[in-house]
Amino acid sequence: MPIDTTHDPALRSWVDSANASDSDFPVQNLPFGVFLRGGAPRLGVAIGDRILDLVAARDAGCLEGITADLASALGAPRLNALFALGRPALCSLRGRLSALLRADTPEGARAQREPSLLVDRVGATLQLPTVIGDYTDFYASIDHATNVGSMFRPDNPLLPNYKHLPIGYHGRASSVVVSGTDVRRPHGQTSAAPAGPPSWGPSARMDYELEVGAIIGTGNTLGSRIPLAEAEAHIAGLVLVNDWSARDLQTWEYQPLGPFLAKNFATSISPWVVTLDALEPFRVPRRARAAEDPALLPYLVHESDVARGAFGITLEVWLRSAHMRAAGVPAVRLSQGEFARMYWTLAQMVAHHSSNGCDLRPGDLLASGTVSGPTRDARGCLLELAWRGTEPVALPGGEQRSFLADGDEVIVRGWCEATGRRRIGFGECRGTVLAAQA
Repeated sequence: MPIDTTHDPALRSWVDSANASDSDFPVQNLPFGVFLRGGAPRLGVAIGDRILDLVAARDAGCLEGITADLASALGAPRLNALFALGRPALCSLRGRLSALLRADTPEGARAQREPSLLVDRVGATLQLPTVIGDYTDFYASIDHATNVGSMFRPDNPLLPNYKHLPIGYHGRASSVVVSGTDVRRPHGQTSAAPAGPPSWGPSARMDYELEVGAIIGTGNTLGSRIPLAEAEAHIAGLVLVNDWSARDLQTWEYQPLGPFLAKNFATSISPWVVTLDALEPFRVPRRARAAEDPALLPYLVHESDVARGAFGITLEVWLRSAHMRAAGVPAVRLSQGEFARMYWTLAQMVAHHSSNGCDLRPGDLLASGTVSGPTRDARGCLLELAWRGTEPVALPGGEQRSFLADGDEVIVRGWCEATGRRRIGFGECRGTVLAAQA
């Protein structure tokens, strides 16, 4: 989709809070989400510190002229039906919403006279944005893969297939939760020795993983494939992801089939889906492959993906322990990374996922895997940051962390900035670790 008037950095909203320079949700963003109003879930759009109620806007006549399919989708309890209409429909709706929320349009002047259109975002109960039928987690950061591989295979950090295809595994959709949901420390089998025997108990090495997730829009039918050149047309938007992990469970169980109970107990996502249309001004070239890297198979190569297949998203992880909360100490930043450094693009993940005829469906979640960089302060999980527990992270007040403690709150944040463009953000993805069930 081209950059158009909705991206104009000079646009201002009649919702004053959206005009603040540090707002994640200016009128140039307009991400979609789901909130509760009157006990029933409603579709909404984040604007400053408010939510535009899309059902109220439709029923007040503020969206006159939209198609019957679009009008019906706005009344659904989740975003699946809206996203299934495809990128052109989302782009058209985005244009209408931009006009409705701008301070300099007749549509905006009319909307200001409709007080029922806005809801206070702080007091709203946000929901999972889609019904997530399937969830796949990739391993797309070569920095992360190299760091983790060097801990376990110092002489051979990257396995031979890594540079040939996007590695991934199928996660558990039922345990994907919205930001703000507490996460219970899991039980499982662990073993101090590779050969066992194992013991049973709460995980002692619980971790977070800083990730970005793509929400599927139109999808494909079973048996068909999505070409790389068309892959982004099947992505509705992006969310922040924290894929909680139990590293001690993972070490014992992952061979020979990979992650299972170490990963499927909880995955947190942010509530607002930032559309690919809103992200257009922040497109950047795909990370360059080294001269010695193997040539990719044709289905994973397209000139548009090379030229603009990555997104300039800055990501941060913050942590606040129970002790810090009790003492009134604010959260401390643990790391900051750049999503543009990923070895594989989101489009390549979609193309590869469907290359065998697997059908992707509206609302499915495809996560990037841990986003890490080449320096210590860009490592996207504690396994890397504390280097498997050998380099503990210092917190205010004298605490240290090799892995997460009960009561720790992990906050993931993300935003985009570019010269001559309005900053937009993703909000936050939060979760607090609860003690294991007795």
